Amino acid sequence: MSNEHYLHNPLIHRDRRLGRRHTEWVNQFDCTHIRPLIICRGPIRKEAMDVFSEMGITDFGILLSEKDSIVYQDALAPELRSLTDPNRVHRVPDYTGANKEERDQRIAQIINIARENGYNSIFAGYGFMAEDETMVAAMEKAGLNFIGPCSRTVHDAGLKDEAKRTALKHGVSVTPGIDNGTALTLLKKHPDAAALKALAAEHGLTVDEVKLDDDSIELADKADLVLAASYEKGVDIYTVDELCETLTEAVQEMAAEYPENRVRLKAISGGGGKGQRILGIGESARTPELVREILNEVKTTGVGDNKNVLVELNIETTRHQEIQVLGNGEWSMTMGGRDCSLQMHEQKLLEVSVTVESLEASIEQAKASGNATEQRVLEQDLKTLIAMEDEATRFGEAVGLDSVSTFECIVDRDKHFFMEMNTRIQVEHRVTELCYLLKFTNPENPDDTFIVESLVELMVLLAAHGPKLPKPERILRHNDSVEARLNATNQALQPSAGGVIEYWSDAVEGEIRDDQGISLHNPDTDVFMKYTLAGAYDSNIALLLTVGDTRLDTYERMAEVIRQTNMRGKDLATNLEFHYGLVNWFIGQNINARPTTRFIVPYLTAVGELKQRANNLDVDYAWKQVCKAQLAGATGDSAKALKTTLELKQTLLLRPLQTLLDEPHILAGWLSVNRDSYTMVDGKISWNENPIELLDDTYHFLNMDYVEGEPASSMIWDHDNDILDDALAFYQELNNRLDAQDWIELQSVLDSADAPEGISASMWGEIRGAHAGFQAGVDILAVLPNIAEATSYYSLCVNEDLTINIPERLEDTELQEAMAKVLVPPPVAKSDEILAESGGMFYGRETPEHDVYVKQGDHFEAGDPLFIVEVMKMFNKVYAPFSGTIEEVLVDTDGVIISKGQPIFKITPDEVIVVESAEEVAARRRGVTDEFLAQLV
Repeated sequence: MSNEHYLHNPLIHRDRRLGRRHTEWVNQFDCTHIRPLIICRGPIRKEAMDVFSEMGITDFGILLSEKDSIVYQDALAPELRSLTDPNRVHRVPDYTGANKEERDQRIAQIINIARENGYNSIFAGYGFMAEDETMVAAMEKAGLNFIGPCSRTVHDAGLKDEAKRTALKHGVSVTPGIDNGTALTLLKKHPDAAALKALAAEHGLTVDEVKLDDDSIELADKADLVLAASYEKGVDIYTVDELCETLTEAVQEMAAEYPENRVRLKAISGGGGKGQRILGIGESARTPELVREILNEVKTTGVGDNKNVLVELNIETTRHQEIQVLGNGEWSMTMGGRDCSLQMHEQKLLEVSVTVESLEASIEQAKASGNATEQRVLEQDLKTLIAMEDEATRFGEAVGLDSVSTFECIVDRDKHFFMEMNTRIQVEHRVTELCYLLKFTNPENPDDTFIVESLVELMVLLAAHGPKLPKPERILRHNDSVEARLNATNQALQPSAGGVIEYWSDAVEGEIRDDQGISLHNPDTDVFMKYTLAGAYDSNIALLLTVGDTRLDTYERMAEVIRQTNMRGKDLATNLEFHYGLVNWFIGQNINARPTTRFIVPYLTAVGELKQRANNLDVDYAWKQVCKAQLAGATGDSAKALKTTLELKQTLLLRPLQTLLDEPHILAGWLSVNRDSYTMVDGKISWNENPIELLDDTYHFLNMDYVEGEPASSMIWDHDNDILDDALAFYQELNNRLDAQDWIELQSVLDSADAPEGISASMWGEIRGAHAGFQAGVDILAVLPNIAEATSYYSLCVNEDLTINIPERLEDTELQEAMAKVLVPPPVAKSDEILAESGGMFYGRETPEHDVYVKQGDHFEAGDPLFIVEVMKMFNKVYAPFSGTIEEVLVDTDGVIISKGQPIFKITPDEVIVVESAEEVAARRRGVTDEFLAQLV
């Protein structure tokens, strides 16, 4: 079979059967008696299936949602390509419910499936109900072994309000804010213990009255006891309106105390970026609107649901870092950190390891290069990491952690604050397990040991043998690792569901590819099988990882993996090009840069500016003008020869150029790693390296190297390759003979008609002629740095102290929105229509209890909400791009699937929309192109 680096990668696959070892002590940790039911989906399901099999666990089963098999038929779970026993596949409507009632039904259904099919344990991965205390407690009550933290830990550490209280009790720094909005809401109407007792009696709630009478217990904590009893019984004792009023007051107070900061709202049961919103400065009046959005998104709008929402200060210069924690209920330890700051809309995009060993190596490198500022920053990062690992260990011990969890922090220069603990395995857990392994040693025999390299394997071991496991030693595997989340998103990183992956190249050496089985080939024909990306779940397709001895090494390997990746399909949009550009941006700037969580949107805006400039350039016109200028000084046979040369080189030069102009993210990456290839001299571009060698590098950067037998559309054409090879060979021989130090020196030698020593005059004339021919037309390549200079692309850069300089213009929200539309132009609409900019599930109102946003005859202003589209588990509110009147509502049913470009409303705009004519577009492009040509001609 092909795709060996996917199927048998030694970095993530190995024999994990402890029962077959040669010592009695190791054999006791055999896990083949575990019969798990996997109740999650995505890459973690496929990973769990692999790890279980490698541990010798054969009797596992999976849940299969109807949305994975029936609603979206072509999206049939690819794991079924390897799990062919239908008795181990159990169908459910979905993996969780839309409300509390449906969620309770699903929990009961899972328990019944486990009992009826002989499963004795549950694996929830990182999705759906993995951190649901009710679900975990129900599994425990049913006698099932939950592979993950126990319900007590989930309550004390997983609920964000409880976690912050626990942190404060154990000296862990937390972000300013309130974590008990529901309790404060309750106390407004029931302000003392007597009133709370009366409320409990009124609703028949089971509350310990001794605690309600205990003066040592704070009143807010007593309110929490009553609230917990109401959730247990499934009744509401406060309204969402009342909660919104309390939270609005809290936001107003925080805004008054911290006028320069925004405020974050966060559901206690959120995770994975869901259930969070940020209120801008002066936007406290929007609190009720955003609270309802949050509750809808995390599906806690039902009667009896815990609707608590945290109000937190948003640290504006924050980096998001997290510590991997593990424990067996008695001991707790950490496995280094991960930096997850590169994210957008709370969705992580690129995660990189943070280890003591890597930081120490970087400090030594900075010291050796004399970079005192960078050294100081790195030393502070090392201190912060050590402090966070210490706090995470103490927190794990405090909550009795008996599995794996993540201690999440925000870092602001030399300060850090605890945010939350995720009581589950994280999507990015491989980043950690590729850096460290765990060595378990027999307390009575130091030579009696076994190794664990997988956190999923560790979870099973802790669930099966936790109390018997001694505290392990963490041992370094690799200094650094990085993970890129390959998502179904468009160029502006907006979810894009429904595409079909028709081909995906095999994993290459050094690539760790975690998907849900999409890369499993047809077992009979060994060819890739098509896969449809359903819109019912999140946008993740796969996780791509690399490792290295240094962070630079790791990023360069990631860039190489992405460069060689070929994915194509129908209506398919992914962020693969975005990652290629982003990784190369850091390689070209400084791999130790410290981006904040606000970096990605300005970066995207800068990429949008590149695309806007590229759209305004007419390359064919520019080429004709370059050729015209070069031919202007030639006569006779030399003019004919030059004309022929330029004609022969047209596709050699223009094909990669057009590719870069069409792909803004790839252009951004190319510009980042080629910043030193030119210098601006008197407003003109002067090359610091041979443009021919730069052209060769560009073909490689675009993965367009000549490979015999490959489709011509994906590589340099053979006649162009011959010209390029001849040119490269010519300059290599010339460099050997002249021993020039660099391109600038070689040019100066070639500019002279006097032959160098050892070369005859006639030979020198031929050399200079060949040089002129090989260089003919290469001036057109200057269009690339011209775009960077015209848009001030390089002003987005890394400072000496490793912070990132973000120009003020890139922070402007209007420009950000405009550049997002440049990257992904909205569907072309008639002047009397509002179209859906993406596919998904349509909702015309805030919640089922609310009126629709707009109805026939309503007038709307620019910026008013019109409808909501739920795509890949995220709720996206669509705002009016201009003002007008609704003439007809074309989609009026909540919960229906709409497609990109589908008309939603017929409208009459307040102002006539002016459309630019084709002639006006051509004139604009020619004008911008002439500005570029002025630097050359």
